[in-house]
Amino acid sequence: MTAPPGPTEPTPIGILLSGRGSNFLALYRAIEAGEVPARIALVLSNKEEAKGLQKARELGLEVAVLSHRGKTRKAHDRLVVEALRRAGVEWVCLAGYMRILSPVLVDAYPNRILNIHPSLLPAFPGLDAQRQAWDYGVRVAGCTVHLVDHGLDSGPIVMQKAIDADSVETAEALSKRILEEEHQVYPRALGLMIRGSWRIEGRRVVFLEESA
Repeated sequence: MTAPPGPTEPTPIGILLSGRGSNFLALYRAIEAGEVPARIALVLSNKEEAKGLQKARELGLEVAVLSHRGKTRKAHDRLVVEALRRAGVEWVCLAGYMRILSPVLVDAYPNRILNIHPSLLPAFPGLDAQRQAWDYGVRVAGCTVHLVDHGLDSGPIVMQKAIDADSVETAEALSKRILEEEHQVYPRALGLMIRGSWRIEGRRVVFLEESA
């Protein structure tokens, strides 16, 4: 698959989060600095108490809360898709969204949902990836931006950043170092994807030379 040419106007994106939303804020700062040709059309959470949601309100962004409690995964995701479409969202960014997406949501935005995971995928998918890596004794750790497909942290890899795990002394310190890199690589990856100069080859996203 090859992406179409990039947009001439800022691309409306939706942010899905469940917690503090530090990656949401990193994306927001990059957009405000003109580094990413996008605008945040909606910040949506499945948790009313999410700190990232409160920050979005303070920034004057459009927000929505859709609790998943008492709903099937598909039923909840139908509501999410409806909210995203009402806001005109074209790309979706997961920023600490603690939900496994159903086909309802994935198929609504094929190859238009990005996630950042705190490991060098395909190593250590799922929860507590930093702790998994630390307990395994890796010498190199990092983070991965990937497109979301129907699997768990299994979509085509967009960008990765490696760090020296020997340079930290605890799992908590490793998590902090990885998070610092996430805040750098996620906006860069989003900007490149939105500009449209990429194609999927197997399990990876390949950027055209002039845009990488």
